[in-house]
Amino acid sequence: MPLASMTDLLAAARSGGYALCYCESWNLESLQAVVEAAEQLGSPTIAGFNGGFLRHSSRSKPERLAFYGALSRALEASAVPVAFLLNETDDLAQIQAGLELGFNSIMIESDYLPPEQYRSLVKEVVQLAHGRGVSVEAQIGRLPHGGEKGHPDGQFTDPKVAGAFVRETGIDALGIAIGNVHILTQGKAAVDLERLAAIREQVDVPLVIHGGTGFPPESARQAIALGVAKFNFGTNLKQTYLAALGQALAHYSEPMNPHPFLGMGGSQDILVRAREALKVKVMELIQNYGGR
Repeated sequence: MPLASMTDLLAAARSGGYALCYCESWNLESLQAVVEAAEQLGSPTIAGFNGGFLRHSSRSKPERLAFYGALSRALEASAVPVAFLLNETDDLAQIQAGLELGFNSIMIESDYLPPEQYRSLVKEVVQLAHGRGVSVEAQIGRLPHGGEKGHPDGQFTDPKVAGAFVRETGIDALGIAIGNVHILTQGKAAVDLERLAAIREQVDVPLVIHGGTGFPPESARQAIALGVAKFNFGTNLKQTYLAALGQALAHYSEPMNPHPFLGMGGSQDILVRAREALKVKVMELIQNYGGR
């Protein structure tokens, strides 16, 4: 089936009283795991990649976005509705390339841009994207960061500022900061549900929680009732994947035949083992945070 509109998927989630889980991928196996988990549960989903990571300063050169955008063809073969997200990017050239390559939703990162420059970028992207039927998510507030030295301090979302921003820019979804934390590798974030309720009074588009790894699952149902229609996960997915890779790789040593361990797809294949572990984790998140 054709890619599903993220705007339509989030609208259905709001009317149905549930949320979607965006479980971020970084390679083919992780994308397979996300889609297969959603298919097994019969759940619509949002799949995609992190634009900021793909052009991160730690790379010797940015990744070719075309390799990732080409996977939109695979998503079109999914048995459940899937939107394809280019997440957390503030690079207009990358966004424009993503629009050409088949991503049908864009999330514009705000952490490293002054407010006026960010507002201008969001308006420009909305104009470009909406003309193609592409959904746009933006963010007001800034999440504290558990894994990057020198990252700006967190800043809670101001409800009135958020409402004005949504009306001015015409975005389709809004990421918010209510105590959620990016890259929280252990423990739970202390989230402010009263602030979430105040944001809901000012904002009429679906709300998004980034930093889902540390979001307390016991608060998910209340957050959904207060307008959250999408939870983002990444850190706990990579933790799960790395643990499974390590366990699988421990059974290999030279001069053993390497092929069963890499690329043949059997029970010894480390990529299969990691993919299957990740699939179980994604299913758990959909069930715990999706509200369906």
